[in-house]
Amino acid sequence: MPPGSSGLRITRALARRFDGRSETSLDPDLRVFVSDLVRPYGLPLREELLKEGVGHSYEELAAGLLGEVLTEDEPVDLLVLAFDTPDVRPGAPSSLALGRSVPGNPLAFAVCDQGTAAAFTALRLAAEHHRTGGCRRAVVVLAEQTALHYEPPVPVPMPERHAVVVLVCEEAPGAGLAVRQVTGATAPEEAVRAATDRREPGTEVLLDGLGGSGDGVAPEDSPVQPFTGLWAQLAEHLPRWREEQRPALIVGYDRRLGVLSTLTLP
Repeated sequence: MPPGSSGLRITRALARRFDGRSETSLDPDLRVFVSDLVRPYGLPLREELLKEGVGHSYEELAAGLLGEVLTEDEPVDLLVLAFDTPDVRPGAPSSLALGRSVPGNPLAFAVCDQGTAAAFTALRLAAEHHRTGGCRRAVVVLAEQTALHYEPPVPVPMPERHAVVVLVCEEAPGAGLAVRQVTGATAPEEAVRAATDRREPGTEVLLDGLGGSGDGVAPEDSPVQPFTGLWAQLAEHLPRWREEQRPALIVGYDRRLGVLSTLTLP
């Protein structure tokens, strides 16, 4: 690594689960939007969910956490919202609304339609944006809500509770976070074995989608969170990793899409 180089590091992480619903789940435009979305594929709507008003807006879920994890004198250059389960507010991009909830008027966009790999993609894009020289602080928001307002063509795991994880990434001397993603991973266990064999001594490992400690599965009294579960574990362990200066390897595999992702935290 060249002397004086720097990279983005995850310096803070906050995870929280929520109950309740958003009033936007009763917006008539939601039915119109979902109908247009699924009509080409012949998928039926879940009329009972649309009638009851089930689900939550990602803007409403995440805005409060952003206020907790950031102060007014910490301008943000980039905000990325990543999700798997669709939002219930189709009329306005939640990523842009969340960009207005943080100081600094950041570039803001969303990553979706990538299953659980979307979280890794968001971090990869943040790291690449930092390399342009225009990003000293990035915020990645990972969100999932419990309602899917149409019948999917195949069964998909759904979260038991609404949840958000906020990752604050800041410029620091030395190596930054490194993300690697492989599509068409037909032998993910072998790839993970190779990655873990190359890790530094003392590296902590979190696995998701491969029968490891992630999987969105926590102790018996905790809800299943397919998208945010792995990252909630990261939020739990990050303070200790930073205190002990311990590197970590985060691994996720989306079996539906065949995407293997790894994140190395220095």
